[in-house]
Formats: sequence, structure tokens, C-alpha cells
Amino acid sequence: MKNSNRVAIIGTGSIGIDLMYKALRSNKLDLRFVVGRRDDSPGIREALKQGVVVSSRGVEFLEENFNDFDIVFDATSAESHLENEKIFKKYNKLAIDLTPAKIGDLCVPVINLSSLEKSRNINLITCGGQASLPLVHALRKSCKKVNYVEVISSISSDSAGLATRENLNEYVTTTEFALRRFSGSDVSKAILNINPAIPQVCMQTTLYANCSRLDKEALERYTKKIIQSVKQYVPGYNLVLEPLVKDESVTVAVQVHGSGDYLPGHAGNLDIINSAAIVIAERRYIIDKSSFSSETHEEEYA
Repeated sequence: MKNSNRVAIIGTGSIGIDLMYKALRSNKLDLRFVVGRRDDSPGIREALKQGVVVSSRGVEFLEENFNDFDIVFDATSAESHLENEKIFKKYNKLAIDLTPAKIGDLCVPVINLSSLEKSRNINLITCGGQASLPLVHALRKSCKKVNYVEVISSISSDSAGLATRENLNEYVTTTEFALRRFSGSDVSKAILNINPAIPQVCMQTTLYANCSRLDKEALERYTKKIIQSVKQYVPGYNLVLEPLVKDESVTVAVQVHGSGDYLPGHAGNLDIINSAAIVIAERRYIIDKSSFSSETHEEEYA
């Protein structure tokens, strides 16, 4: 595909295969490989059905074929990404990390994508982070200081794959770290509820915060504006509870309905982090990889 970024996906679970369908649909990306660890994995079979080149040799296969792709999406696990990154760095590949490994630059596209043009490793935090941090950004712009921020995300059981369940501690740690970084608060809390209910629940994220000198009208205005910005790449991102303000406390909630590329629409948690990954890859046309920086950005997100 001419004038398109050549991409590879490592990880053949729910996130990786949903990402595969999004990459195949993009006219700005050329999907070269989907690699995992098991020949008999459902994800490998799904990729084969779509005519994608696959391998069960994981990062070893990518290393052998490093000249054939420019960007790699890592949809494995936090632990695996720590090892995979050694190879990505060796061959100077742009790594878009969908695990909570937290070794690259934290990115929420509507907040800080433009400031990460030279980043070589970009971390997408967590699904709860992608859902809540736009709200946090609106809140921070509407008050003097965010004193405390708490996020509770609920997702359906069938949308939480093995890697998600194995990485629950990393999910909490990384989400809380990002909440502090983007809000400026010293105190944060993140909770993930995996709901086994039938019919399945749609992803919902609720933000609770305490802040000083809040401008309620500004909060409502900034919240509506950033919701519309997120909807440009996640159409199912909707405000379900407008900001409720009592004294210095704020409550606001969003629901995320997925596009149904691989899993049903209630799996908005996959959709929001994968859609963010696609946006980054589409906007990062690889011209001169020597411009990549190995340093992690430490700027404050205003």
C-alpha cells in the first residue's frame, strides 16, 4: 500500500484481533504481520482467515523481518512488553504499547498526541485511563487544583481477556499513575470491576474528584468539548452523567460502546484503547526514524 505505514501486531488475544480488523480497515495502514505464541490460538486462525501473514514465533519472527514493518502494536502483557521492547528499541521501531507496562510516553490522543511526535515508545495506559483522562483534562482546566481523583470502570466479563486479568495489579498502578500525571493531583485511586452479568454490560467509567476553586460552567463547557473530540475516533464515547458539583466534589460518567469489529458492541473497553492506537499510527507517518527520541517526556499535561 503506497504512502501508508507498515504495521505489525504482536498479541493474538481479543485486543490484538480487534486491532487487526481496525488496521485492515484503515487506508493509512498496511498490516504486514500478526504474531503470537500458539499455532492453535483462535486469534491466529482469525488472522489467517483474513489473509494476514501470521507466526506463532512472536517477537523472534518480528526480529527476523524487521525491515518489513515500521510500527508495532504490542497487545501482549506488561511483563512481555518489557522483553519485546528490547527488540523494538534495537531496530528503532515505533512501539505503540497497549499494555500497562508504563515504560513509554503516556498518551491520550485528544490531550497530548501532538507533543509526542519524536517518541519511539508510546504507552496507551489502560482502557480505564483512555476513558477517564479526557474528563480529568476537562476538570483540570476548570479549577485551580485537583486534590483527589478516583476512577471506577466497569466492563463485561467476556471483554476481559487473559492478559487483562493477569495484569490487574499493573492496570491499577498504571491508571493511578496516569491520573496523577494528567490531573496534577498527589492522590489517585483506580478500580476495575469485571462484571459477569448476562446480558453483558457496556463499559462505563465514573470519575469522582475533589478540587479547589472549580468553575462549574467552565467544567461543563470543557467536558462537552472533549467528549466531541474523543467521539471523532470513538463514536460510541458518550456522556451519561453530566458533571454533578457539590461544594468541591465532582462526579461525572461516560459510557463507551464499541464498534463491534471483533467483539460485540458492549466491549467498549477494547474499542477505546485500540481506536487510540490506530489514531497514533495513522498520524505518525514514518519519514525519518532517526528523529525518534529515546527519552521519555516528563512534561506536565495542562
